[in-house]
Amino acid sequence: MSWRAELLPTYAVAARNLVMGVRNVFFFFELLFWPIVGVLSIGLMTRFLGLTPEQGAFVLVGTLALSIVNVCQLEVAYAMLLDVWSKSVKHQFMAPIRIRHLTVGSWLIGVLRGFVIFVLLAALAAWAFDFHVLRPGVVAVTAFLAGCFLTSLVVGVFVCALVTLFGTRAEAFAWASVNLVLVLAGIYYPVSVLPKPVAAIAAAIPLTYFLDAYRSHFGFRSEFAAPVTTGLALSAVYVVLAHWAFRAAIERARQTGLLLKMSE
Repeated sequence: MSWRAELLPTYAVAARNLVMGVRNVFFFFELLFWPIVGVLSIGLMTRFLGLTPEQGAFVLVGTLALSIVNVCQLEVAYAMLLDVWSKSVKHQFMAPIRIRHLTVGSWLIGVLRGFVIFVLLAALAAWAFDFHVLRPGVVAVTAFLAGCFLTSLVVGVFVCALVTLFGTRAEAFAWASVNLVLVLAGIYYPVSVLPKPVAAIAAAIPLTYFLDAYRSHFGFRSEFAAPVTTGLALSAVYVVLAHWAFRAAIERARQTGLLLKMSE
């Protein structure tokens, strides 16, 4: 396996997603409008409720995670959705690329978009609400972003698997699944307030640990031991499982003829 053979297909997928994104008018709404509205609305709510700076930081961290994960995972999900919408699924799998090229290439563009969102929202939060995301330090911020991006990869690949299995009927998962994951991960509250069975599910989500680790730098006691290490380990497991599920979904769709039904 040569690096050139790996990099070229990944670059081709990334370039395609970038071109498709720039040409789509909704790209700018996903990239700017909704994340900015989210931070402003949540930030103003913290002012109205009279939350302490620490409590406001807790909630705004969740808003940042929501925006970053949502934008990045959508880019991964587009790896399949773009072909489903254009009726060219079979051509995708006739190309000399493998699943990892498809997912990683799309994910890299998602990481780029997610990082742009992070920079914009960090500047907005500092200016409007005196919330400084870089206060915990570069290492803590890097771990937080890594957790958001890895969670996005896992959710996005699972969405690709569902779309491959069920076709356009599974489109809603691209928007619904990430919100479910974030609700369970404690986006606006500590997972300790959840019912025990739900909290057990939350403990199996990598983002839960990254949120916990990052929030601990804003005056909150960490609920987990070694949260970053645990989050990274869980992320690695889920990345492998997600790709296995995607591969199995492709094989199943080939057997049932769904790949041809989603193509022209």
